[in-house]
Amino acid sequence: MNPDSIFRSAMAYLGWPAFPAPLAANKLALLFQIEQNQWRTPEQIATSQFDQLRRVVAFASATVPNYRRALGPRFQAGELTPQNWHEIPVLGRKAVYDAAAELRSESIPREHGRTFSQKTSGSTGMVVEVLGTDLTSLFWQVFCLRDHLWHRRNLREKLCAIRFQRDPALKGTTRTEGRGWGPATDDVAITGPSVTYDILLDVAFLAERLAIERPGYVLGHPSMILGLAKYCLDHEIRLPGLREVRTLGESLDESLRERCREAWGVSVVDMYSCQEAGYLALQCPEHDHYHVQSENVLLEVVDDSGRPCNPGEIGRVLITSLNNFATPLIRYELGDYAEVGEPCSCGRGLPVLKRILGRYRSLLTLPDGSRRWGLIGYPTSIAPIEEMQLVQTDLNKLQVRLVMPRALDDSETKALTAYIHGNCGYPFELCFEYVDRIRSSVNGKVEQVISLVQPGR
Repeated sequence: MNPDSIFRSAMAYLGWPAFPAPLAANKLALLFQIEQNQWRTPEQIATSQFDQLRRVVAFASATVPNYRRALGPRFQAGELTPQNWHEIPVLGRKAVYDAAAELRSESIPREHGRTFSQKTSGSTGMVVEVLGTDLTSLFWQVFCLRDHLWHRRNLREKLCAIRFQRDPALKGTTRTEGRGWGPATDDVAITGPSVTYDILLDVAFLAERLAIERPGYVLGHPSMILGLAKYCLDHEIRLPGLREVRTLGESLDESLRERCREAWGVSVVDMYSCQEAGYLALQCPEHDHYHVQSENVLLEVVDDSGRPCNPGEIGRVLITSLNNFATPLIRYELGDYAEVGEPCSCGRGLPVLKRILGRYRSLLTLPDGSRRWGLIGYPTSIAPIEEMQLVQTDLNKLQVRLVMPRALDDSETKALTAYIHGNCGYPFELCFEYVDRIRSSVNGKVEQVISLVQPGR
C-alpha cells in the first residue's frame, strides 16, 4: 500500500483519518506490530519467536493426541529450549495424511473463532488436510497486506488474477469480477476492481484479454506468466498500464524476470506460501531473494542429517505454524528444498531464503546413485517452446514433453539435447513427445521436472 491508497472508514461522515471497522482495525494493529518487528536484530526476533514456540508446543502436548504421545509431559511442562528443539521429531507429509484426526486439538481456543478445512491440491497424489481457524485466516490476510505494503502497490489499480478455478461453473472463458482485491484488503482500503481468469485457458486468449483489461497488476503461476510474456513479445502486445507482475505457486525460474522486463518493462515479485500454513516468505522490496515471515512460522532448512543449513547451502524445508491451534504443525516437512541466504542489506532482521527450489521429485537420480536438480528453465532461444517438462522414467531415460506450435527440426533437436544434457549433468537417453498441454488439471501448476525413479534403485 502506498500513500495514494485510501483507507476505508466504517464511521459515517468520517473519511479522513479513516476509522476502521473492528476486523480491519485488528489487521492494521497486527500489521503495525510485525512492521516494527522486522527492524529488530535476528537474535531479538528469534527470542520472541521461541517464546511463542513454547506456547505452541505446550498446547499441542496437552491437547493434541499425536503430540501427547510423541512429546509427553516434558514439553507440556514448558521445558522447551533452543538446545532441545531438534529433539522434536520431524512430521512427514504422509504422517499428516495418515493421522489427520490425531493431529487436531481436543480443545481449540474458543477465542480463535470458527474452524474450516484447508486442503492441499493433491497434485502429487496425497491430499493433506488440516483445520484452520478465523485466527489463522486473519494472519493470512495480514501477511498479504504486508506484501502490498512492502512493494508499495497502488491498490486503486485493477488486479488481474490468472488462477486455477475449482468451481466448474467458473471454468472455460468465464470472467469472474470482484469489486475489490479480496478479503485481505476489502475492509481495510478502497481498492480498484479485480478480475479472475481460469489458468487452464489458452495463452493466446489470456494475452488478448490482458490487453483489453489493462490491469495495473497481474497475478499468476510463473509458467503461465512466462507463456504470456513470450506470446506478447511474439505478437507485439503491449500492456502500457501494467506496474508489476506477482507470482506464486511454482518455483520461479530467474529467466522470467528478464522476460517480463523485456515484454512489459515491469519487475516480478514472487511469494512463497502453502495451504497448510499461509505465507512462508515474501520477496524483499529491495532484492530478489525472500524474507521468511518469522511472525507466522518458524522455517527451518536442514540437510539430510537434520543439521541446520548455512548460507549458500540447500536443504529440506520444515515449518512450524505459530498461530494454528486447531491443527498444530510442528517441524512439518513440506516436501520442498530451499537455499539459505546471507543476512539482507535492507536492514530487516528476518531470515533470508535465496531460492525456493521446489519438490523432492524435482531431483533426478543419476546411474551412480547421486541426485541433482533438473531445473532447466525454458530454452526459448533454441526453439518456440511454450512449455517443457522432463519426466525421468528410469535411471538412463528422460521423457521430454513439449508444447510447441510445430515439431523440432534436426538442428533444434541437437541443440535442445545438448542443453538438457548440460543442465542435468548426464547424457540421458531422450524421448521427445509433443502434447497439447502440460499444466496440471488438479491445480493448474506446471512441474518442470518429475522423477519417477526411487533413490537407491
